Amino acid sequence: MPGSDGFFQPRVSAWSVLVRLGDSALIVIAHFLAIYAYGEEWRAIHSTSSAIAVLVFQFAGGTLGLYPSMFGQPLRRELTGVWAAWFALMPMLLLLAFISKTSADFSRVITLGWFVAAPVSIALWRMSLRYGGHKLRERGRNIRATAIVGMTPLGERVAQVMRQSPWLGLKMHGFYDDRNVNRCCSIPEDLGQLKGGLDELVTAARNGELDLIYIALPLRAEPRVQELLRKLADTTASVYVAADFYTHYLLHRRWGVVGDVPVVSVHETPFYGVDGWLKRAEDIVLGCAIMVLITIPMMVIAVAVKLSSKGPVFFRQRRYGLNGEVIDILKFRSMTVTEDGDDLKQAVRDDPRVTKVGAFIRSTSLDELPQFIHVITGKMSIVGPRPHAVKHNEVYRTKIPGYMLRHKVKPGITGWAQVNGWRGETDTLEKMEKRVEHDLHYIRNWDLLWDLKIIFMTVFGSAARRNAY
Repeated sequence: MPGSDGFFQPRVSAWSVLVRLGDSALIVIAHFLAIYAYGEEWRAIHSTSSAIAVLVFQFAGGTLGLYPSMFGQPLRRELTGVWAAWFALMPMLLLLAFISKTSADFSRVITLGWFVAAPVSIALWRMSLRYGGHKLRERGRNIRATAIVGMTPLGERVAQVMRQSPWLGLKMHGFYDDRNVNRCCSIPEDLGQLKGGLDELVTAARNGELDLIYIALPLRAEPRVQELLRKLADTTASVYVAADFYTHYLLHRRWGVVGDVPVVSVHETPFYGVDGWLKRAEDIVLGCAIMVLITIPMMVIAVAVKLSSKGPVFFRQRRYGLNGEVIDILKFRSMTVTEDGDDLKQAVRDDPRVTKVGAFIRSTSLDELPQFIHVITGKMSIVGPRPHAVKHNEVYRTKIPGYMLRHKVKPGITGWAQVNGWRGETDTLEKMEKRVEHDLHYIRNWDLLWDLKIIFMTVFGSAARRNAY
């Protein structure tokens, strides 16, 4: 699944300018070719729309990390970012045309051609850059000799990312550490070997043997790090500090500043800025489309529930939503009871409380359909951690570290835990731990394509219906 942003922030000056210029040029060229192919002339209104498109795409692309992290992330994630930035741009252009009452001045054919050709050409352009970069590295160019300071779990993780990410153009030189070998982490030799102590590192850097150094010492080693940085200031090597935030319950990394003080988020939602807009747009577009399709089935289910047993058609239960706010979840009633208190009992296999109609709609997840109303109103998302009853939250938050971090995003109708079979009764602590583990993995590594995959797995996968009773 999608990887993390990584420890690496490669040189961005030349590449960033090149890629930004290329992206901007392709947006304008795609617009021009669409107009030319349709037989129209380029007008001032086309210049204005192209300029707005370039500015918005550059802003959205910067927010999504398309420019600072050139070759610092997998190609799949980079291309996903290209399409995400473009889809964030499209509604804005259409809205501006509507507000300015100029929508009639744009040809639908030209607009559609532009909206398709621009992201495709940008994606091909970036793929060609990747291919060219790989060819250069095969010839020994644009390769940087890299050393890691610290035979630590963090240092091992840096080395693993380097080996798994050949597009970074980093050649492992070795590890450097002053500590006794018995205190060092045991790292596989294929990731790199211990070359010496910190004095040897400084000597190698002064001799021009190293281009890049990653310091992977624990946060408590700050005095050693400060002394090493002072010595490395007498070299031309680029130096980065990989802080061991992984010793904490890291949820989502985002660098920022408070005044002139750099900070990094440890517990934060991924849905800020463009990502938040994309997530909400996904919920609105897909939610509305699904509501149109399920309106008649919902009416049939409502009648079946009403006729099959005494009680209301819908079942409301208090759950924790975004930021721990208590919300009411709406589902089709599938039991003879509507429990929502301290004596709440999870459904078990062959539960006598489940009605005949309830057994069917629970096994097919049709009882969840009314929750699409919550998606459209903004209380829930289509994909996200499944909300638990308030009672269960209060129990498990004291037993599972990081449990409440699930609530940094909106709860979902389906989620990564569910499509991997971690749904239904949690009669052991281990089952709930696995569910939380999958939920937090989803939050850390979210992207739009992953949401679409989870939706597909929910509909067509067998694991999503496992333990549905």
